[in-house]
Amino acid sequence: MKFKLQSKYKLIPEQKRAVDSLVQNIKNDVKYQTLLGVTGSGKTLTTAHVIEKLNRPTLIISHNKTLAAQLYQEMRVLFPKNAVSYFVSYYDYYQPEAYIPSTDTYIEKDSDINELIDKLRLAATTNLLTRKDSIVIASVSCIYNIGSPIEYGKFVFEFSEGMKVERKQILDRLIDLQYERSEFGFHRGTFRVRGNVIDIYPAYQDVAFRIDVNDGHIISVININPVTGEKTQNNSGENYVLYPAKHFMTDPRSHKFAFIQMKKDLDMQVAQLKKRGKVLEAHRIAQRVNYDIEMINELGYVKGIENYSRYFDGRSPGDPPYSLLDFYNIPYKKDWLVIADESHMTFPQIRGMYAGDQSRKKTLIDYGFRLPSALDNRPLTFPEFMRKIPNFIALSATPNEFELSLSSTDKKNNGVVEQLTRPTGIPDPKVVIKPTKNQVSDCIAEIKYEVKHGRRVLVTTLTKKTAEDLANYIEEQDKKTGGTALKVAYLHSDVKTLDRTDILDNLRRGKYDVLVGINLLREGLDLPEVGLVSILDADKEGFLRSQTSLIQTMGRAARHVEGRVIMYADRVTNSMERALSEVKRRRKYQLAVNKKYNITPKTISKPIREKLVEMEGETKTEIALGFGAKTYAHLPDIKSDSLTPMDKKRLVKNLKKEMILVARDLNFELAAQIRDKIKQLE
Repeated sequence: MKFKLQSKYKLIPEQKRAVDSLVQNIKNDVKYQTLLGVTGSGKTLTTAHVIEKLNRPTLIISHNKTLAAQLYQEMRVLFPKNAVSYFVSYYDYYQPEAYIPSTDTYIEKDSDINELIDKLRLAATTNLLTRKDSIVIASVSCIYNIGSPIEYGKFVFEFSEGMKVERKQILDRLIDLQYERSEFGFHRGTFRVRGNVIDIYPAYQDVAFRIDVNDGHIISVININPVTGEKTQNNSGENYVLYPAKHFMTDPRSHKFAFIQMKKDLDMQVAQLKKRGKVLEAHRIAQRVNYDIEMINELGYVKGIENYSRYFDGRSPGDPPYSLLDFYNIPYKKDWLVIADESHMTFPQIRGMYAGDQSRKKTLIDYGFRLPSALDNRPLTFPEFMRKIPNFIALSATPNEFELSLSSTDKKNNGVVEQLTRPTGIPDPKVVIKPTKNQVSDCIAEIKYEVKHGRRVLVTTLTKKTAEDLANYIEEQDKKTGGTALKVAYLHSDVKTLDRTDILDNLRRGKYDVLVGINLLREGLDLPEVGLVSILDADKEGFLRSQTSLIQTMGRAARHVEGRVIMYADRVTNSMERALSEVKRRRKYQLAVNKKYNITPKTISKPIREKLVEMEGETKTEIALGFGAKTYAHLPDIKSDSLTPMDKKRLVKNLKKEMILVARDLNFELAAQIRDKIKQLE
């Protein structure tokens, strides 16, 4: 099984050079590499070509779900014939188990699992165990405990036409694989029985199986549509493999030994708690663990079984848990590839996961809610992560010293590969430094110039209050001078997540001329219409005016041929000096490449993403009640007190449908809001 890339875009010389360097370094056993690619240089296409040439199973790690979803969609288009999977946290909503001693408050674990993402997660692990041509795009949830791939791989049901097997044996095996019998609600992870016919809906795909058993043999196996029951495919003679419905699987033969260890640890923990005078806590932990043992013994599963995973996996205290990385390591050893997207954010996030998890677990253990084994149901530490991965290619326009230093250790084969030119030929923007005196009035004059020429403007400030006040001031000041009022909006963390994308789209459409914000460095901020980026108070050292932040902010103007940057500062700070030096170096190189290949820069042409819905002639309440035919972009402000019982019932029904639709579009924030509204109405 080989990777086959399909793309209408050809590599430019800079991308081809980067691909060749990265591939050759991997073949020369260079473990750590960094692709330093400027914004808009086509790093995704470059990495896709690397994957195709190396032909290795690949894990791409992103630091948030939204970016991971974008990469997943892009890779599916680039590799339509290969197994491209999406592995992120499957919760629309997640409240971890916790205890607050100061108020004696126990918070039980609560979550809403997104069935689609659960399916995609199971599909990812299934693909890794069955296909070498697998690409998994994952968030940092890939370092969390998901159970042993060895145990998961053992729990399979292989079957084919003509196989000698009794009907009861099949049903028992399905129960072992954690599939539930459901005669009425046929959904993923369930099976139903009608006489000699058994329908199975795998937890990781959209097609169900229908097995006809008679006289101790499988007569036929067909693929069916799980909704209509219609036959979709008849693969006569094909061998089928059914994988488990859950990641945490335990072999019943290992239960006896696991229970012995659990009871031994329970006795020790009870003795310790009593010794410290915590009689209530000792009673609490004894009651909980004994109940969980009974449930696992009877059903093979219990809520929170992951906290006992060490016993069933055969791990010793302190051993790293099994994670998605082990689904690569066990079948492929060191013959796989890791790509860290936006590594300056991804690596620090991986590094920070362990400490917060341990702090919460220790409180639960001290107060008798969990055994010490719960500490081993955890994310990997950063050293453990580095030991488990065979290599990495870090992608970033502003990589941190960590990845750069690791990538530069091999002097013979330098692992830092630069991709500094864009397919459009646009160089990094020109940068001008102006004094802070009268910076606002000067900024307004520059905004008017850009607007006159049909371009948009981004302005960055240091605080939320300043951003809001400046936005209002720019709009009002222009009215006072008798001009046509500039259309201004502000953008910061207090603006609802769902509103942010609308504001950015409206900037592109021309509804706004100017966008004022604090940290306009969000990945995916692709605004080709922006001709000017103004950075106020650029000489105020700190996170928002660090070298990395300044380079990223200036990169927002690199999508337009006329793009430029103005820094308002009375002195050149160390961060400014380093950022300006790097931008100047890149620009010089880019202009030289354009001259060498006779490239004429062109502004990026990118269509504006359509909204989920346009509210034309329909009120928000009508759409929410199901009278409208479209999915809405925002949760309407519905006054439930004004609804009749019948309307309320209909509203809940339609909201549930909408929640599934928006979750399927990976819009988890809106899905969570709709879920909360449903709970309120019910």
